[in-house]
Amino acid sequence: MSSVDVSLVLACYNEEEHFDNSLAQIIEVLECTRFSYEIIFVDDGSHDRTRELIEAAIRRYPGKPLRWLFHEHNRGRGRAVADGFRLATGEVVGYIDIDLETPARYIPSCVMAIRQGADIATAWRIYRFNWRSLDRHLMSRGYAWLMRRLLHVDLKDSETGYKFFRRTSVLPLLDAVQDERWFWDTEIMVRATLRGDHIVEIPTLYIRRFDKHSTVSPVRDTLDYLVKLWRFRKVVAQIRQAAGNPTPSAGQESALAGVAGDWPQKSS
Repeated sequence: MSSVDVSLVLACYNEEEHFDNSLAQIIEVLECTRFSYEIIFVDDGSHDRTRELIEAAIRRYPGKPLRWLFHEHNRGRGRAVADGFRLATGEVVGYIDIDLETPARYIPSCVMAIRQGADIATAWRIYRFNWRSLDRHLMSRGYAWLMRRLLHVDLKDSETGYKFFRRTSVLPLLDAVQDERWFWDTEIMVRATLRGDHIVEIPTLYIRRFDKHSTVSPVRDTLDYLVKLWRFRKVVAQIRQAAGNPTPSAGQESALAGVAGDWPQKSS
């Protein structure tokens, strides 16, 4: 199969509420660029009409490079994205959340960052203030602060569902990452940071949607994140030790615990 400029993976799980509208927006953005592209749908065991909509979309866009992979059982967002990446042929591979709470218009910015030298380009979510989304905003910022404090990495927003990678750079990381669910994002970004990858975090507007059912359980998923984050400290320490880079001292740790706005946009 011939390669393309960009492979976009859309990991789907019960997305029928917004699938058609989101896909139309994504294709419109990609068609406005000069990039050759493919879209890879990975349905992760949906039990609504998502698979029917994927099949219908492939028929509706016969001239578009749309491919699909169906998981028989739910394996987790991380596994769905990783499986899509392994099928990809693009020089740049990425995934975005199909609900488009971070709009599709930022795709070209992420792709261009990689074509200009970055290994990874991700969205740094800037929340539009809304009292109804204050809980999500606080959880996101709180987790980012704790992740930086415990793992000593200068990432603003490791959990964003909007990440693009240089394909040759990300494939070895896929084999190293162990988590297959939500913590996959933290793990792959931290491993990339420790490896010395050039990471660009691009400020993007985040608009939480209240017209859809969220698959995130605030209490259950937060506790799961915290447990995995605590355990991952040992893995990070082992990686640093193997590379001859010891964990930062207490003074450095204090500096790393600064506010998110003080972090540089690139890490290398």
